[in-house]
Amino acid sequence: MFGINTPELLLILLLAVLVIGPTRLPGYVDKLKNLIREVRKMASGARETIKEEAGVDIDDIDWKKLDPRQYDPRRIIREALIDDDELESLKSLKTAPGAAIASMMGKDSKEEKAAQPAADLPAAPVIERLAEGQLAPFDIEAT
Repeated sequence: MFGINTPELLLILLLAVLVIGPTRLPGYVDKLKNLIREVRKMASGARETIKEEAGVDIDDIDWKKLDPRQYDPRRIIREALIDDDELESLKSLKTAPGAAIASMMGKDSKEEKAAQPAADLPAAPVIERLAEGQLAPFDIEAT
C-alpha cells in the first residue's frame, strides 16, 4: 500500500489523531467514509460503462487467455509469414498426417482415400542423427 508498512501507517494515524484532536476527529472520519463511498461508486460506474460500451462483463473475461507470457513469439512469426492455405494444411497435418497429405495431393473423397494404398503417399523425411561423440558440421562462412 503505497510503500508504507504497518508500523509506519500506525504512526501516521496516531499523529493524525493528535494533530486533528478529539473534537474534530468524528467530522474527518465522516469525510473519509464519504470519500470511500464516492470512490466505490466511481469504480462501479466505470465497470458499468465498460460493460455497456464494450458489451462484455469484466467477470466473464478469461484473463489467462490474454496473459502475454503464454505467447510463443516463434509461433506468432511463423503464422504471420505463412499463407493462410499453408497454415490450414499445417494445422491439419498436426491433427491427421495421412489425411492432410492426401488432401494436399488432391485426394478429397473418402472412397479415394480408402482405396489409395499407404505406399503411394510420400514418405516422411528421414532425419539423419549424428553418432555419439561426433561433432556437428561447422561452416566458417555462416553468420
